[in-house]
Amino acid sequence: MKPFTLFPALVLTGFLAASGILMSAEPAVILKLPGTNGDPGKIRYDLLPTLKGEHAIISKVTFNETAHGVAQPLPNHMRFELHNYLAYFAGRFWCIWSDGPKIEDWPTQEIRFATSKDALNWKLGGSVTGTPKAPYAYIARGLWIREGRLLALAAHYKGKGAFGVDKELVLRAFAWNESVQRWESAGKLYDNAINNFPPQRLPAGEWILTRRDARFNVSVLIGGLKRLDDWQEFPVVGVGEVKGFRPDEPIFWALPNGTLNALYRDNSGSRRLFHSVSTNGGKKWGRPVISNFPNATSKLFSLQTSNKLRLLILNANPEVGRRELHLAMSYDGKTFTRMARLDIPSSPIHHAIDSPGMRARFRTGISNLQYPHVIERADHLYLAFSRNKLQTELFRVPLKSIEALGF
Repeated sequence: MKPFTLFPALVLTGFLAASGILMSAEPAVILKLPGTNGDPGKIRYDLLPTLKGEHAIISKVTFNETAHGVAQPLPNHMRFELHNYLAYFAGRFWCIWSDGPKIEDWPTQEIRFATSKDALNWKLGGSVTGTPKAPYAYIARGLWIREGRLLALAAHYKGKGAFGVDKELVLRAFAWNESVQRWESAGKLYDNAINNFPPQRLPAGEWILTRRDARFNVSVLIGGLKRLDDWQEFPVVGVGEVKGFRPDEPIFWALPNGTLNALYRDNSGSRRLFHSVSTNGGKKWGRPVISNFPNATSKLFSLQTSNKLRLLILNANPEVGRRELHLAMSYDGKTFTRMARLDIPSSPIHHAIDSPGMRARFRTGISNLQYPHVIERADHLYLAFSRNKLQTELFRVPLKSIEALGF
């Protein structure tokens, strides 16, 4: 198999010039795999190590109303499933995801959930939000454990998609009530806001989360201590502020010195992550710059393990798009020096995909595997993801397998 070539210097130079990104600045080096000297064009994706694990389906493909009377259903006859999030709470694994008609973020999209004792055998639990009446919809935005309660975060909006004009966008929370075994409205967090992942704790104790408004402008919200709606907003980057960069789905994490490290998906076509930092707890951010880390224009996630390794999970090979998920590892939280491909198997056959065409679509190397969210529990990583935006799945990997990447 021939190695993939990703944006050699000449191509990258052309992109930077065309997009207006300052030519005087080299891309920020945040990926430096052995033998590449920081050049992503030298990555041999076909020679990367693979991480094996255990695979489970959280929510199988289901049909929508257009499938009635169809002998061999196609993807547009299936319900949409994406934006999955995991948590471990009260002795169980929990997963939520957006669930709706065949078109992504269409009116009546709701949030559904499932639970499991071992993360390999799941029980569907129904709806978190209830099915909203058109033209309204919900997008799943994370599971947040706050003051002993499990909260499911949901972006509520009007129309076809959460971004644009007259969206009535608002970030809300639903709390799990164990005594009655259902989710109940817990109130509003913020107007004109869609977050990316649940809030994180700052060293001073406040919560912080990313926010995009209905026009894709990025800021952070800090607070969340006194009340659910107790937040102060601090701008990060606006659309058009950095020429050639369309920010989307930002993530960040704290370094030992208190600096916040941010990475951004870029929707402008660079097929690279952008990077910025904050040195004052998120209240002021540096100008995002293009990095040398490739990305197939998809959502990414990062976490620090109990053994202090910083991990980044994403679709890191733009040449194959979202057909592969990768895990990168960093010892210092700034530069990623190891990478592996997650060896996720093909989906097991069940009635919804039991035809030659559908089986092929759900096969490893053909399926889209996207929007990872990961938690650590009992010496394992648990990674939830969506296959083809039609099925919610989980992949469990031993931490020792990840640690072995460093040797």
